[in-house]
Amino acid sequence: MPVLDDYEPIVGAQVLDELRLLAKGLGRKKVVHVNSTAVGGGVAEILNRMTPLLNELGVETRWEVIKGGESFYAVTKKIHNALHGDPQGLQEKEYQEFLGVQEENLKNMDLREDIVFIHDPQPVGLIRRKKDAGNRWLWRCHVDVSNPNPGVWNFLRTYVEQYDKAVFSAPVFSQKLSIPQAMICPSIDPLSEKNREMTKSEIDGILERLKIPLDKPIITQVSRFDRLKDPVGVIQAFKRIQKYQEARLLLVGGTADDDPEGAQVLLEVKEAAGNDPDILILLLPPTSHLEINAIQRASTLILQKSLKEGFGLTITEALWKAKPVIAGAVGGIPLQVAHKYSGILTHSVEGTAYWLKQLLQNPRYAKKLGENGREHARQNFLLTRHIRDYLLLFLSLRYPSQYVVDL
Repeated sequence: MPVLDDYEPIVGAQVLDELRLLAKGLGRKKVVHVNSTAVGGGVAEILNRMTPLLNELGVETRWEVIKGGESFYAVTKKIHNALHGDPQGLQEKEYQEFLGVQEENLKNMDLREDIVFIHDPQPVGLIRRKKDAGNRWLWRCHVDVSNPNPGVWNFLRTYVEQYDKAVFSAPVFSQKLSIPQAMICPSIDPLSEKNREMTKSEIDGILERLKIPLDKPIITQVSRFDRLKDPVGVIQAFKRIQKYQEARLLLVGGTADDDPEGAQVLLEVKEAAGNDPDILILLLPPTSHLEINAIQRASTLILQKSLKEGFGLTITEALWKAKPVIAGAVGGIPLQVAHKYSGILTHSVEGTAYWLKQLLQNPRYAKKLGENGREHARQNFLLTRHIRDYLLLFLSLRYPSQYVVDL
């Protein structure tokens, strides 16, 4: 695991000095993060990389994961979809299942740190411990809540408003709340296995092991098999360009512990792909970081045709690797992709197909998009910036005055 000084060649000494200064101002506060899964998904990846660096800075930090059964995760998946606008609400017994699991977790969790940092809806009900602990609580929403199901959101809001502050990934997600709000974008670790530099022989060896041929340009989408990532729409866009352009589509996905719909979506994707030899579907375990790194680096274009998206760290990963990106113009994606500068934003299958064809036929322009995207990611979406924002967030709890600027 890297230490802070390892990041100096990438971000500069001044950035690291600022982190140490901010951490010193916290006076050795203790922090605990709580989310719903230890592997799979961007939240787990961020916490895995950030926790040891916060400890190195002197901010004593640990990470807890709530526990629940299949029925609980079925309910939280419905909540996830509802927050993205699904009109289907929850039945009373599902709300009771959700709250019951929170109570069971509270029996086994010690949440007495100075700052309790809760991530996403799954553990939001743990706030009931606050009145006993007398500490400060933060709720971090990583999903797209720009147009949530009103009934489900109103249920969650009764818990969210018991927190000291709410954190969202983009301004468009801000809600009418009685508590202060902050905007903090997620990040990637440039030194992780998923993002570190790789030699050509490393990349070629991994692709050979995964049986991914390199005889045609590769168009890749990396994301869990989720309808909101629109993998079927990706296949439809690819099929529109096949008669004009030689290429191969690679859909790389996996499942998360808290997503029970992945298997069904994977079946839908396989059905849409049919027997097309130029559409490869690769199911990888959530720990396949080096494999994903190699696939992204070998790709000609990266897609993220999301219909809803909290932020989209697979886009950040591709930008960091200087790859041209075509992505859905939704959620937090436009914070990363400035249309025709650091990538391409699309709104439809037809638009995605058009830009696939354009970039494949104009590699010079595609290369420039990738170069711009890498610098944009370096400036804005690396782990050191994320740690800085969290340290400022923690300081804002300690010094709640007009002189603290909310991010």
